[in-house]
Amino acid sequence: MRLQRLPAQALASQLIPNVDEGLREALKVPDHVKSLGLVTSTSDDVGYTAIDEATKMAAVEVVYAKSFYAGAAHASGPLSGEFIGILGGATPSEVKSGLEVAVRMINEGPAFYAVDEAGNHAYFAHTISRTGSFLSSLAGIETGESLAYLIAPPLEAMVGLDAALKAADVRICVFYGPPTETNFGGGLLTGSQSSCKAAAEVFADTIQKIAQYPHKMF
Repeated sequence: MRLQRLPAQALASQLIPNVDEGLREALKVPDHVKSLGLVTSTSDDVGYTAIDEATKMAAVEVVYAKSFYAGAAHASGPLSGEFIGILGGATPSEVKSGLEVAVRMINEGPAFYAVDEAGNHAYFAHTISRTGSFLSSLAGIETGESLAYLIAPPLEAMVGLDAALKAADVRICVFYGPPTETNFGGGLLTGSQSSCKAAAEVFADTIQKIAQYPHKMF
């Protein structure tokens, strides 16, 4: 089977050098955060991975992150995509550095892969060797531990997660029950780096097999 890489795109990025107190309160931004950086992406899962990477490379934290309903194909505007992430930091320069990392990661980093020529049947199976503060907090693990970030269409995701959990020494930290906001499913699995990598490989292989033989019991 020939896989097709589906790169994500950072659609917009903006800096708020000194956040208004009203917006700070609405977003529940910590007092030590003075500046905000906002980014949108065509892929929510790539976006979450990118803002986590930013927390490792710059003095920023994630203050807001959400997926949009129905996905990028039904976005509310040309710069919306299916995800918004907001980074916070003490200074505009720190936040700008974090934004640059996030944008680069979205455009050049991990991506969904399609198993069909049309690019409609896709999955995300990415190993994060060392998590930043955002995904670590989300998964309830220590910063710097490993994660397998596994996402696929609903049925494929459930079968793939089961296969991944059985094949590698990993445990599930976060379960994304289908349908998510973007009508997918999946989860975050943790273990050693090698175990997470093995889990991601089994997940991807399972999705590919189901795509080829949707009624065959593996």
